Amino acid sequence: MCRCPWLDQSKADYVAYHDEEWGVPVFDDRKLFEYLTLEAAQAGLSWYTVLKKRLNYRLAFAGFDPVQVAMFDEAKIQSLLQNPGIIRNQLKVRAAVNNAARFLEVQQEFGSFARYQWQFVNGQPLLNQRQQLSDYPARTDISDAFSKDLQRRGFKFVGSTIIYAHMQACGMVNDHSLDCFRRDQIIAGYRDLPALDTL
Repeated sequence: MCRCPWLDQSKADYVAYHDEEWGVPVFDDRKLFEYLTLEAAQAGLSWYTVLKKRLNYRLAFAGFDPVQVAMFDEAKIQSLLQNPGIIRNQLKVRAAVNNAARFLEVQQEFGSFARYQWQFVNGQPLLNQRQQLSDYPARTDISDAFSKDLQRRGFKFVGSTIIYAHMQACGMVNDHSLDCFRRDQIIAGYRDLPALDTL
C-alpha cells in the first residue's frame, strides 16, 4: 500500500496518524485549537516528537478547551513547566495560553475559528500534485498570509512554516502524494464539506 514519501512507516503510531487524520478537513474548533497548539510546540522539533506526547498534552491542556486554557494562571504555567510529559519550553507553554485567549477573540469576531481559518482557501481544500519529498514546500503564499494575520492578532509561534504544517494537517490543503492511497479517499469526502458561511 503506497503512502506519502515523508512518512516513516516503521512507526505504527505515525502510520495511524497519516492514515486516519493527516489531510482530513477539520471544522471543529477544539480540534483546530489542538492542532494549532501541537504544531506550535513542534517548532524546531520533529512532528513525531510531538505526536508521541499528544495524550500528555490533552491531559495537561484541559482537553484543548481554549476557554479553560485561556484561564491558566502563573501557578498553572509553572506546573506545566515541571510536567515531563510535554515539551517544557517556557515560551511555547506561554504561547499556548496566549493563543487560547486570541483564539477566543477570533471566535467572537467570526462566529467560529473554522470560519476564520477556512476563508484563506475560500472554504475549499487546495488539491496539490506532490510526487516526491522535494515537491513539498515549507511554506506558501497562503500560509504567509494566514501566518501574518495570526501574528497581527497577537498569536505566538505561528510562523509561515508552522502554519503550512497546520494547513496540511487539518486538510486545508491535500498534500498526500499522487500515489498515496489516502489522497483519493479524502477527495471523495469533499462532496460533503460544509459551506463556509455555515461554519
